[in-house]
Amino acid sequence: MLMHPVTAAVTPRGRTVLLSSVSSDSHTWNLVFLQLLLEEMGHHVVNLGACVPDELLIEECSVIRPDLVVISTVNGHGQVDGHRLIGKMRNRPETRHTPVVIGGKLGITGGAQEDTAHRLISAGFSAVFADDAEPAALGRFLASLDRARPRRQVATS
Repeated sequence: MLMHPVTAAVTPRGRTVLLSSVSSDSHTWNLVFLQLLLEEMGHHVVNLGACVPDELLIEECSVIRPDLVVISTVNGHGQVDGHRLIGKMRNRPETRHTPVVIGGKLGITGGAQEDTAHRLISAGFSAVFADDAEPAALGRFLASLDRARPRRQVATS
């Protein structure tokens, strides 16, 4: 792929990442932080924002065909909303194999985040990041995707 110098400086070379919260979460600062973090890593981010209904997120996945979906939650309902969402995504042929991760405050009772993470992985998430996970953990996960399958290339003239 041959790129013009100016285009090469501004064209993300990474993956297309669809970013959203769970349907009940109205927080946005976490989405802004994650968008900036992912863009800094060189990825193209489509940020759907807060309170995205499951069906809309799945529809956007079908249209955009992202390399990764990142779900962030701050309100503590990630375990319930995430479990429902991933079930719907894994039941649809167009999103069945899309890598999907969730992170943030996954429950409202505190305690056994490891059990919650195992349940969400068993339900179909590719990875789960607790609210105390360091930002570099997401970068390491993305690097593991790079080793597993090639990136999409965007052709430019």
